[in-house]
Amino acid sequence: MAVVGLTASPANAAIVSVSVLNFNDFHGRIDSNTTKWATTIEQNRNATTLLLSAGDNIGASLFASAFNDDKPTIDVLNAMDLDVTSVGNHEFDKGWPWYKSHVVDGGATAPDGTPYPQASFPSLGANVLDASGNPVLPASTQVSLGAANVCIIGAVTQETPTLVSPGGVAGLTFSDPVAAVNKEVARLETAGVDCDATIASYHEGAPQPGTAASQAQQEAASLAFRRMTQDTAPAVDVIYNGHTHQPYAYAGARPVMQTDPYGTSLGDLDMNIDTDTNTVAVSSARIVGRVAAADLTLPRVAAVDAIVKDASAKANVIGDRKVGTISADITRADADLVAPGIQEDRKAESTMGNLVADALRDVKIPAVTKTPTIGIVNPGGLRDNLFFKGDLTTSPENADGVVTFEEANAVLPFVNNINYVDVTGATLKKVFEQQWQPATASNAFLHLGVSKNVQTTLDPSRPLGDRVTSIKIDGQLVDPAKTYTVSTFSFLAQGGDNFAAFKEGKTTDTGAIDRDVWINGFFGDGTTKSPTSVKRQLFATGLEDSYRAGDKAEITFDKLDITSAGIAPNTRLDLVKVAKDGSTKVFGTTPVVGGKARAVFTVRGGKELRIVAQDSGTTLARSVVLTKPTLAHKVFPKKARMIKAKKTKVRVKIKVTSAVDIAAKGRVTVRVAGRKYNAKVKDGVAKVKLRTFAKPGKYKVVAKFRANDTFQGASERFTIRVKR
Repeated sequence: MAVVGLTASPANAAIVSVSVLNFNDFHGRIDSNTTKWATTIEQNRNATTLLLSAGDNIGASLFASAFNDDKPTIDVLNAMDLDVTSVGNHEFDKGWPWYKSHVVDGGATAPDGTPYPQASFPSLGANVLDASGNPVLPASTQVSLGAANVCIIGAVTQETPTLVSPGGVAGLTFSDPVAAVNKEVARLETAGVDCDATIASYHEGAPQPGTAASQAQQEAASLAFRRMTQDTAPAVDVIYNGHTHQPYAYAGARPVMQTDPYGTSLGDLDMNIDTDTNTVAVSSARIVGRVAAADLTLPRVAAVDAIVKDASAKANVIGDRKVGTISADITRADADLVAPGIQEDRKAESTMGNLVADALRDVKIPAVTKTPTIGIVNPGGLRDNLFFKGDLTTSPENADGVVTFEEANAVLPFVNNINYVDVTGATLKKVFEQQWQPATASNAFLHLGVSKNVQTTLDPSRPLGDRVTSIKIDGQLVDPAKTYTVSTFSFLAQGGDNFAAFKEGKTTDTGAIDRDVWINGFFGDGTTKSPTSVKRQLFATGLEDSYRAGDKAEITFDKLDITSAGIAPNTRLDLVKVAKDGSTKVFGTTPVVGGKARAVFTVRGGKELRIVAQDSGTTLARSVVLTKPTLAHKVFPKKARMIKAKKTKVRVKIKVTSAVDIAAKGRVTVRVAGRKYNAKVKDGVAKVKLRTFAKPGKYKVVAKFRANDTFQGASERFTIRVKR
């Protein structure tokens, strides 16, 4: 097969006009929009239309689907006569045995007691291999559209074992998806299969939407995307993507398409297949937005409507009840604060991530005797937001500030067990280092949510593996040799999302489910939950572990703002001196713009330096070490024979020299001949005028600089000779 590119439709008896409608990352969107999505499909469908999904049909689903193990979503896809899907990583959320017994084979029992339907469409996974290296799913399928035979090959991201609980895919290998697709192309050719057109459906994609980057720019930014577009066998005519939730329709020499997630858009590609020459001419490739109104006169849409209503009614019995309250919006990080809604940003800290981490640490699990030290959550485990504004049309209890069971469940839909992992401080540092992901990962950085008793400092300018410059728990630096207990999802405890360091620890399965800890334990305590704007992980370059009073400091900060909904950006940094008595004084400020700031200052004395971001109150503290000045004396008259008993009043100058860029200030005491003299240091010198000496002889002198908030104490001893 060969793709000819975008052309007009020729008049030829061997030409078959085919349309392909595609979607990806549906994620069990069973709600009022499902029939609109179905209507969009039906209004663009004809007798020679192929309906294709690029995976993640289920998993991370809305409550109306999730409460019944996504049975309603499979019912909807069956009702829509989906032709084929490639599997996504979320198809393995409950493990491969579950997906096979429920979706592929059907007949298992759903949570509501009804039989789980067998999918009427094949699930493709050319690169999902068993221990012998054989695919456990079909690598390809064929669909007849008129006189044309269309071959579809499917593959899933190679990252899948790091994106799901590893135990659920034990014994499976996820090989290079491009190599697997090319291998299947070769097998079909060797087997003599007449593929008039060939499609590759990859659950993997580019990192940005098509409106923000060209295909060439996407290829430069993503090795995985570049390999799909450049290394997929020439026999493949069209490439479909998923996984990264970025819409694009690149109509180059070989079209590459991905739609918006959650059924909000549809890919629509028209092509003319010459069945004599097995060539393909693509006439159009576009992204179609979901229609505004459902057309229930369309038979498939009517069937979907019945499924959605039944699922919603059953879900509402549980989902509508109030489980807690919030004082303001609590959301994931937003990549675009201007655009409406939350454009999820897994690279940034969020109020939701930190709140869930607090829940994992704070809720006592009765079956376990130990108490966790901290809580840690991965951003991909957080699938929805909590908004303060209520909606009484969805539930009679859903007033402003109310959190319903359905809303709380949507945040943590994966039903992970809570694991306690005992790790050393050294291993904990590795965990935070692994926020910087491997080069092959979809996200270069995954920002962990941490409980409120944790503060880390991160320096991205340092070498990979050495970017965590400090970790504090309950205000104390982590001891590399000490053991700390982390409460986290079983997904992370098993090394998911490339956080392999967790596997170095000793794991205890508490038996508790994240949903129950979150809803019954955390929200069930009766207190209203609030977001906090205080950052728990700070990006700072040039930060020292401690400072000397008088040091010149230059610290560059980034990502000082939490970008969740309702959190105001910081506007300045206050530089604060903390005196020995605990009193504080702001000695300087520097502006914060877009979460960035550069602070250049001389460290004052006291016991601590604090840098406080306002108005979030995010505080970074470093101890201040006081420097010790040196003392040097001069005695006047200079000549000893001129100093006579009962006559000469000796003058002493004590020079106080600072080793740092702060002039020494304070007081000096001089003790000699049983008397004590005090003098103030001015311009680095203290001047003392002594009384006359009663007798001749050698007099020992002790000069002391008194310790203060800026300098340590210092002393000097010398002798004055007094003549008759």
